[in-house]
Amino acid sequence: MPAGTPSAEPLDPDRDYLLIFQATFGVAFGWDVRRALELAIFHTFGAPSISEVLDQTSEFADRGQKRYDDTVALLREVGRDGPSSPRGRSAIKRMNRIHAAYDISNDDLVYVLATFVVMPVRWIGRYGWRDLTADEVRAAVNYYREVGRLMGIRQIPLTYLEFAGYLDAYEREHHAFCEANTRLAVSLIAVMGAWFPPPLRPLTRHWITAALGQPLRQVLGLPGSLGVARASLHVALRSRAALMRLFPPLRRGSKTPRRLRSYPGGYALGDLGPACMAGECPVRRPA
Repeated sequence: MPAGTPSAEPLDPDRDYLLIFQATFGVAFGWDVRRALELAIFHTFGAPSISEVLDQTSEFADRGQKRYDDTVALLREVGRDGPSSPRGRSAIKRMNRIHAAYDISNDDLVYVLATFVVMPVRWIGRYGWRDLTADEVRAAVNYYREVGRLMGIRQIPLTYLEFAGYLDAYEREHHAFCEANTRLAVSLIAVMGAWFPPPLRPLTRHWITAALGQPLRQVLGLPGSLGVARASLHVALRSRAALMRLFPPLRRGSKTPRRLRSYPGGYALGDLGPACMAGECPVRRPA
């Protein structure tokens, strides 16, 4: 049972997956999950079949912060009451409408779903303040299987090991360099760097690049990271985990979502998505 979830009996990851998922991945490890999902975005950029679709929208290049915030907002909408809730279904319907404008293969959709399952588990395994339990991992699998089902994705893996195996096999077969990969990665790094004061931005770029790892940096066409950046990043993340183990208040997280930079006054579901959905640009399908 996830920490901080009072219950007269243990929660079942097949029946109570939403409660476990929210307590574990939304609260106990919320910061780690945000970082892991940012890493997941970079991984999707490594597949030309995905990056070329994203690149042609110009969303990351022209409205990078909004594109990032839209992704966060949609995930929040789904997670707040669960994918099967009216709110969750409305958010997934919005995602499906966005995706319908482009020719996206089922394999690519399964891969993106796999990054959302696997990257947080791997990140927490390396930098979390405690290990995940088997029930918590199973709950995440069930949560994203339901998201995938409502998105109309076919042949969704059944277990975490199947998701991880799919992700690794997909990347071996489909990750390859193309210029769209680099444009997207550079745009997202610029968005994330802008969150910090100007004097820290060069260091932030080095840390982001270091977090990607050499194989991914290669397919994204990014320069190798400095050894000191890799070492300092690892030490900083491991030190954070050690402090959180020692001081329980640091582990409580927050149930209040952070305000999104693009929507300081809040947003409506119809605000989320590419500019072309508001009629500001023509919908373009890949050739």
